[in-house]
Amino acid sequence: MSGGGASLEWEAPALVLSVAPFGEADALVHLFSPAQGVSHGLVKGGLGRRNAATWQSGNLVQVQWRARIPGQLGTVVGELAGPNAARALSSRASLACLTSLCAVADSALAEGEPYPGLCQDSAQVLAMLGTQDPETEISTLIRWETVLLRDLGFALDLFCCAVTGRTDSLIYVSPRTGRAVSEEGAGEWASRLLPLPGFLLDDADCGTPEDWRDGLRLTGHFLSRDVFGPLHRSLPAARIRLTDVVQSFVVGPGSY
Repeated sequence: MSGGGASLEWEAPALVLSVAPFGEADALVHLFSPAQGVSHGLVKGGLGRRNAATWQSGNLVQVQWRARIPGQLGTVVGELAGPNAARALSSRASLACLTSLCAVADSALAEGEPYPGLCQDSAQVLAMLGTQDPETEISTLIRWETVLLRDLGFALDLFCCAVTGRTDSLIYVSPRTGRAVSEEGAGEWASRLLPLPGFLLDDADCGTPEDWRDGLRLTGHFLSRDVFGPLHRSLPAARIRLTDVVQSFVVGPGSY
C-alpha cells in the first residue's frame, strides 16, 4: 500500500491463470502470485497485437497491480518473464496439462488467499511443460493436484493402510476418507475403492497411461467432492479434456 492510504499497489512475478476479453482490446486477467494469491485485474490493450502473447494462460509475468480503493478491480501492466504457453504448444499432453492446471487453480482458489508454496509448485510445473516427455509431465501434474488438495485442507493419506496399518501392498484409496488401503485390507470392499497408482508413492516412477487415468480419477473424485462440490461447480472443462487426452493414450499407446 502506498503512502496516505489512497491507493493499493503491488509488484511481483505472477502466473496468468485466465484471460477474458473486456471490451474491444482490453483483457480481464486472473493472476496467481505468492503473497497475493489469486488477484483479478484489467489489462489495457491486453488483447492487442503487441500484448496478446504476454497475456496467455500459463505464462509467468512480472506484473504491477494498482487500485485506488480497496475492493476495486485493479489495473495491471506487466512484462513477460516466462513464455510457458508457447512452450506447451509442443505437444497436446503439455497443452492439456497447462490448461488444466490453470483452470483448476483459477476455479478452486479463493481470491486474495495466499498460497506461496502452491504458487511456487505451480510455477515449476508450468515452466517444465513442453521440455519433458509426456510421462514426466502428466505424472507431475497429477502430483500437483494432490498438493492442491493438501493445501486446501483435503490431504490424501497414501502411505499407510487405513485397515491394517501396513505400509506395503497399498493399491487402493477409500473414496470416503482419502486413506490408502492395502490389498489385504480391502477384502470384499475392493470393488468399491479407488485404484492407487504406484507413481504417487514413488517420485522416481512416472507410471503408465493406465496409471495416469487412475490418478486423474483419484484426484478428480476428491476435487469434485471436496473442492468444487461446496462451490456448486463441476470439474473445469479443461480438466475433463486432460482426462480425455490421457484416455486416448490408454487406447492408443505411443500416440503421444
